[in-house]
Amino acid sequence: MFVDQVKIYVKGGDGGNGMVAFRREKYVPKGGPAGGDGGRGADVVFEVEEGLRTLMDFRYQRHFKAPRGEHGMSKNQHGKNAADMIVKVPPGTVVRDADTDEIIADLTEHGQRAVIAKGGRGGRGNSRFATPANPAPELSEKGEPGKERNVIMELKLLADVGLVGFPSVGKSTLLSVVSSAKPKIAEYHFTTIVPNLGMVETEDSRSFVMADLPGLIEGAHQGVGLGHQFLRHIERTRVIVHVIDMAATEGRDPYEDYLTINEELKEYNLRLTERPQIIVANKMDMPGAEENLEVFKAKVEEEHPIFPISALTREGLRDLLFAIADKVEDTPEFPLEHVEENEDVNRVIYKHEKQEEEFSITRDPDGAYVLNGYSLERLFKMTDFSREESVRRFARQLRGMGVDEALRERGAKDGDIVRLLEFEFEFID
Repeated sequence: MFVDQVKIYVKGGDGGNGMVAFRREKYVPKGGPAGGDGGRGADVVFEVEEGLRTLMDFRYQRHFKAPRGEHGMSKNQHGKNAADMIVKVPPGTVVRDADTDEIIADLTEHGQRAVIAKGGRGGRGNSRFATPANPAPELSEKGEPGKERNVIMELKLLADVGLVGFPSVGKSTLLSVVSSAKPKIAEYHFTTIVPNLGMVETEDSRSFVMADLPGLIEGAHQGVGLGHQFLRHIERTRVIVHVIDMAATEGRDPYEDYLTINEELKEYNLRLTERPQIIVANKMDMPGAEENLEVFKAKVEEEHPIFPISALTREGLRDLLFAIADKVEDTPEFPLEHVEENEDVNRVIYKHEKQEEEFSITRDPDGAYVLNGYSLERLFKMTDFSREESVRRFARQLRGMGVDEALRERGAKDGDIVRLLEFEFEFID
């Protein structure tokens, strides 16, 4: 089974908690605070593994939760940082945020890495909060929660050559005779429902990867047939080999087929029209193919090279493979949209990003005030409510963020209930 799109959940490791401790050695006068910081939580890192070909493993494991950092210890000992969680992905994987649709990473080369969910920093121990005014604080932080998100992984095949064309024009047959790939071949449309890859070697020992992509039909760029699902794989191919049924065995005009498929590629991604294209006139062993080829050549003129072949009898394959190998060698390794005109120039892009509000206030049906916001929730999760000094610090931080003032403006009175996550507080004016 070929899996090329999957949604998973990733979460970076939480930071370790800081510690409240004091020095009590016999010969250390006045001791002092000695609580260590917590260790950093692990990042979730995706790494490209050349041997992988599908996203099948992610069908069975959809949750990736990185380990947390070690807690701080006495004698100012720092908790151990957690080792990053490495997740292996196949080359050609594009990772998008499921909520914002933003592309997080485009992973193409073996060994390439990208941090998908960052781990939280460790909480500070009480020795970090010592000041001349408060030399022995009973105050520490909990570890910062790791980043969590749902991501969509999409696989775009990294083949040198992509076979495109209408269903049943002989793409799978061609791949099966030029490589050791064994795609399913039958006399009905959409026999190929998943892309097939084959390694092709020419007589002069040059090799390239060829992908047989499911048949395209009119409207494929809008999702008709299987088109929308597999047009993405053509984006990564260096050379497009357009297979046409020159015998018109299904009653369609070969030239109309040629125009329709090119229009679909153009509608999906205009850059695809800039890719080198080789036209393969297949089924030349069938009656009527020679006459159709003459008419086709007259209409296409010198737009793309045309190679008459018969995949069934293997006629014309040798010249075709040499031409494809030449074209692959002359074409840049990366698709055109990834090629920079001036790679020596360092560009810095400044984007205006709207500053997120630190918190928002809503009302529940029972009249309670509900506080929301990433900064506020992060602060809450990092506070140790078992210690009075930590609670007072949290209250000061809320006041500094303007939460008290905002609640008063919303009409909060003494004794009103305020909710934050699953906890409730009383508002004291």
